[in-house]
Parts: sequence; C-alpha cells; structure tokens
Amino acid sequence: LDHVMASGQNVNVLVLDTEVYSNTGGQASKATPRGAIAKFAASGKKMGKKNLGLMMMSYGSVYVASVNIGASRPQVLKAMLEAEAYNGPSIVIAYATCIAHGIRDMGKSVSEEKLASDAGHWPVYRYNPAVAEGTNPLTWESKEPTADFMGYIKGETRYKSLEAMFPAEAEKLFPLAKKDAEKRFETIKKML
Repeated sequence: LDHVMASGQNVNVLVLDTEVYSNTGGQASKATPRGAIAKFAASGKKMGKKNLGLMMMSYGSVYVASVNIGASRPQVLKAMLEAEAYNGPSIVIAYATCIAHGIRDMGKSVSEEKLASDAGHWPVYRYNPAVAEGTNPLTWESKEPTADFMGYIKGETRYKSLEAMFPAEAEKLFPLAKKDAEKRFETIKKML
C-alpha cells in the first residue's frame, strides 16, 4: 500500500479498517488498538495502533480521508467524491465494525461506529492536497468527544474479555488505549 501511494499514480484505495486481520480469522495487526484482544494478542495488544492516515499525509501529495458512516454519512460521500476526483493517489480509510469486536448486535453496527467517533476512538477528517495554495489541505470534521471512552471500549468483547481474563493487564492497558486515541486526535488537529 505504501508503495502504491508513493507512486504518484492516479489510484484510488478504500481501506475498510476493522482493526484486525478479518480475512484470516481476526488476528492482531498493526491496526489493532492497544488493549484489544485478538488472535496472537490473547492478553491484549501491548502497543498502540498505527496511524495510517498520518503516514499517508506525510507524503503531502496523497489525498487522505478518515471516514465513519456512523459519524457522518455526508462526510463519507464527500470524501469518496473528492478522492475519485483527485488527480493522484487517494486513500479513504473507513472505520468498519467486525464480528471480532464482539459487538452485542451486529445489526447495530452503524450505532457502534458513531459511538467510536463520539468517544474519540475514530477521528473524521479529509486531507486534500489539491486545495488552493496557501489554504490548509486538512479539514477536521470530528467533534470533541462526547461519550465516555472507557464505556465505549468496555462495551465490546475485544476489550471486556481482557478485563475478565487479565484484570491487571486491562487496568494497565485501557488508560494507555485512551491516551493513544487522544494523541491520534491531537496530532492531526495540530496540522490545522
């Protein structure tokens, strides 16, 4: 993916970020957040999630959007249209719930996605290098978190199981997961 985005070619990529390797049975990946349980991370993932959007923005010539249909359907549509119209590499990173998250009712995925952004877990923004010179290419569309982060993560089995099986690890990792989410927001907001 990094090579494709760095190529400068007019390529459009959509990443459905489930935060695990869904196609291999829910294994932990670099996209798995700290404290979540996944295959090969049975006692919770110890390091934070990579920031794919920030990595791609570092090129300066890649259109990047972080979207969440539960947070804003119009923002998702706008990002898709901008990415498609951009003459260069574009990547839209979409938060996608997954059965590996252990959501009580997958029929309520959109509500869970909204909660992820409301709790500060998933930022929503667009980075468009094609804006007029002297204009900031970053459009920040996340609201300040309004939901309890700990309440959000403890509502998903991928975190709840850690608390049940390894309470000491949960006590150590959950506050770090919250700090990771806060840092992700603050790092990108500093670009405004």
